[in-house]
Amino acid sequence: MILLDGAVATELERRGLPMAAPWWTTRALLTEHGRGLLRAVHRRYLEAGARLLTANTFRCNLRALRRAELDERQAGHMVRLAVDLARSARNGHDDVVVAGSMAPVEDCYRPDLVPSDAELRTEHGWMAGQLAAAGADLALIETVNTVREARVAVEEARGAGLTAWVSFVCGPRATLLSGEPVARAAEAVRHAGAAAVLVNCTSLDVARDCVAELAALGTGAVGVMPNLEPRNGPPVPPERFAALMSSWRRRYGLALLGGCCGTTPAHITALNGWEDAHDGLAAGPRAVHDRP
Repeated sequence: MILLDGAVATELERRGLPMAAPWWTTRALLTEHGRGLLRAVHRRYLEAGARLLTANTFRCNLRALRRAELDERQAGHMVRLAVDLARSARNGHDDVVVAGSMAPVEDCYRPDLVPSDAELRTEHGWMAGQLAAAGADLALIETVNTVREARVAVEEARGAGLTAWVSFVCGPRATLLSGEPVARAAEAVRHAGAAAVLVNCTSLDVARDCVAELAALGTGAVGVMPNLEPRNGPPVPPERFAALMSSWRRRYGLALLGGCCGTTPAHITALNGWEDAHDGLAAGPRAVHDRP
C-alpha cells in the first residue's frame, strides 16, 4: 500500500492564506510568505509518512490563470514553481514521488461545462507538457467529473511521457457527477493508459460504494482520497479515519490511500501509524509508477 498526502488547500487556509477566486491555491505561489507556507505543508505531509507529494498545480491550468490575467508564459512559470517547491520539500527522500496535479479545465463539479475535445486537448496537453518539463514524476488527473475529459487528459499526459493516475469525483450510486458509472469510467481510462484509478473529493459513504465497484473490476491499482469537509458529515477524527481507510484497504485491496479536502497531516500520520503497526507500507509509489 502506498500512502499519499492530504489536502493542501485546507492546510493553506488553516495557516491564514485566503482561498478565493481567481487565485485559489495558486495564491500561495505569489509571495515568499505564501511559498513558505506551501513548503511547510509539503514537509508536514512528508513527516506524516506520505510517499507522494502533490505539487500545487491544481489551479495552474491556462483557463484558471487567464482569469487571473496571466499570460501563457506566466502560467508556465507558476507550474514550474509549484513543482520545484514540492521537489525541494522531499529534502533528500528519494523514495518520495512528486505528482503534478491536473484538474478539469473548467469546473470540477459542473460536468455540463466541460468544453470541446479540441479545447481539452489543447489545455491538458499544455499542462502535461509543463509538468513533464518541470520534472514531475507523474500526472495526478484529479476531481474529474466526466469520462470524456478524463480520457483526453490521460492521453495528453501519456503523450508528454508522464505516468497518469486518474481520480474521479463521484455522486450517488457509484457514478461520476456526469451520471456515468465509475466502473465504466475506470475501464475507459485504463484503456487510454492510466496506471491507477482513484476516487477523490467524495464523501465517505459514496467513496466506499465507488471503490467497491472499482475493486470488483480487478484490473489494476485502485485508491481513494475522501473529502472530510463538514458538509459531508460529522467530523472524522484522525484515528477513526485511519481505522476506516485501513479496513477498506484490506476489504477492497486498495493500493493507494490519502485524503482530500478537510483532511490534515494528522489524518495521514494516524493512517501511517495504523498501517505500519498492522501490515506495513510499500516502499513507495514507484510500485505503480508506470503500469498502463
